Amino acid sequence: MSTFTIPNRDPEEVTVNLCNNLSKEQLLSFPAFQTWLSTLQHSLSGQEGTSHTFHAAPYKLRSIDIQAVDFFGGKRVGFVKFQAHLSNDQGERLPGSVFLRGGSVGMMVIAPYASCPICADNPLWQLILQPDDVPEHTEDEKQVILTIQPRVPAGSLAMAELPAGMLDDSGTFAGGAAKEIAEETGLEVPGKDLLNMTELAISPSSGTNENLQRGVYPSPGGCDEFIPIFLWQKRVPRGQLQQWQGKLTGLREHGEKITLMLCPLNQLWKHGGRDAKSLAAWALYHGLKQEGKI
Repeated sequence: MSTFTIPNRDPEEVTVNLCNNLSKEQLLSFPAFQTWLSTLQHSLSGQEGTSHTFHAAPYKLRSIDIQAVDFFGGKRVGFVKFQAHLSNDQGERLPGSVFLRGGSVGMMVIAPYASCPICADNPLWQLILQPDDVPEHTEDEKQVILTIQPRVPAGSLAMAELPAGMLDDSGTFAGGAAKEIAEETGLEVPGKDLLNMTELAISPSSGTNENLQRGVYPSPGGCDEFIPIFLWQKRVPRGQLQQWQGKLTGLREHGEKITLMLCPLNQLWKHGGRDAKSLAAWALYHGLKQEGKI
């Protein structure tokens, strides 16, 4: 195990104790670690203000113990588990067990159609579809695309959730869920048509002066993950939507790892009730609707 120090705002440097299979260079070049460290240091600097809750006894980052690391593709750092030791000069400590993985994105895709029997027994990109014969600017018959896939950390082999992915170099929604959506429906989601609901909802006046990421933090007590949630709405021919309804049932073929289902928008809070992304997207969508922002 090797040790090194990193600069701090205080004269006192931060000691970093590495695990055996992680180098200083690998850790310092890991974007999630860079973001976490700069964000935390900015927040700690806010204690200098006399109105800050911890101004009288400010907390300091003393050391970091790297406990484990997972690599993607053999060489690329994927996940890092560590303990950050923060305390003040009175000996009081803050909980600092961290699972570091960085941000992801979610999409809400909405498409309206009257009824959805395929969802009766059963999405950060929110993809919303609506029949093109329904009057525009209404919420009638809107449907949301959900993915059904195994999520081993949750102990599930069939978790219903909003499609997760990333934007590729061309600005198009990409990843496993995007591939499945394209294969099953022919829909490709261009970045220029996406609406960042989190960006719209989080205004400078909605929090402190901390330099947090503009995303939803699903588990801030233990993980740095933040999720900007995007919205994509598309009107499609009713016949096409009916065809997809018959196909996107959420039932997987033997051995199939991921599949899709259509869910009425007004039922998303039920069918995606175990998925924090779905609930966040549902709340953001309705809140922004009420304020006339979408």
